[in-house]
Amino acid sequence: MKFIINKSMLDSIITNTNAYIDKKDVSSITSHIFINAENGILSIKATDHEIGLTYNIKNVNVQVEGKATANGKKILDIIKGLKDEDVTIETMNNFLFIRQKNSKYKLPMYNSLDFPEFPTLENKNKFDINSAIFGRSLKKIFPMIDTSNPNYALNGALIDIKDNYINLVGTDGKRLGLYKLDAKTQNSNFSLIIPKKAINEMQKLFFDKVEIYYDENILIAVCDNFEFFTKLINKKFPDYQRVIPSEFKKSVVLQRDKVLEGIKTINMVCDKMKITVKPNSVVFESINEDNSEAKTEIEVVNEIDDDIVLRVTNRYLLDFLNSIEDTTFRLDYNDVELAFMLSSNELLNIIMPTNI
Repeated sequence: MKFIINKSMLDSIITNTNAYIDKKDVSSITSHIFINAENGILSIKATDHEIGLTYNIKNVNVQVEGKATANGKKILDIIKGLKDEDVTIETMNNFLFIRQKNSKYKLPMYNSLDFPEFPTLENKNKFDINSAIFGRSLKKIFPMIDTSNPNYALNGALIDIKDNYINLVGTDGKRLGLYKLDAKTQNSNFSLIIPKKAINEMQKLFFDKVEIYYDENILIAVCDNFEFFTKLINKKFPDYQRVIPSEFKKSVVLQRDKVLEGIKTINMVCDKMKITVKPNSVVFESINEDNSEAKTEIEVVNEIDDDIVLRVTNRYLLDFLNSIEDTTFRLDYNDVELAFMLSSNELLNIIMPTNI
């Protein structure tokens, strides 16, 4: 194999694929990227068996067709150290050589036939949905998804497909995020759970026209330049509808910017706070184990008769407020010891009060 490619293009692709390599076992074939040069197209693959990505680059100067592997981290370090000029990549005697002018690097290869096969689109359902909107919608519930919960289902986002809409749900057991996404659905009353790591990578890819396919085990996204896949979490997601209170005693509409201002004032000294919504103001006070204190009051007119008192982790409010576009949001409330709800358009968060 031998091809010539611009350094900046190769750098970008190998940087993106490095998120997919196996970083725990450097002796594994999945710690390598897979390179295939054929018919003027360069394909670069990486996978840790759980998620995978293929980049296809057209009109590459392929001088000798072939396949190769190379340690993903090492080749990335080498490419980043080169100048922004053409790079020659070729294989010889089971080694991969990287050349640029007077610089030359030699990396050992593994047998390319041992590299895992990627899943196919055969017998997969298709999402009839704008991929960019889907990616942005997942971002709204991303902070609520756990990463190391013993209940493995909570380490991903639930994609709950209904008739003509999809509920996107994430929860870490202390808060729950739900975003309702309008969509033409082919297979209603079907659900799947996408791991948080996969969603993080999808945010980087879902901006062009992407076709999304799925079954009970795999989700695949394809476009002209790449093919992405992730294994799904085959666990039962909790009944999220039961977490959402059916009624509330009090409701109030609040100004996003004013609440953000109050939270940021308290956030300088502690990560938990008490918020008291009064008829003519909102008071923010620190909840801290040491002797430091912070307090601020913002004058607003609220259409309530009695005070609403919240005890909350600052980050939970910040995550919600940073996910909405409107200038106002709604707070629904029952009691200081019970979960409360924040909502704006199709996004809602259920948040448990923090303990003092």
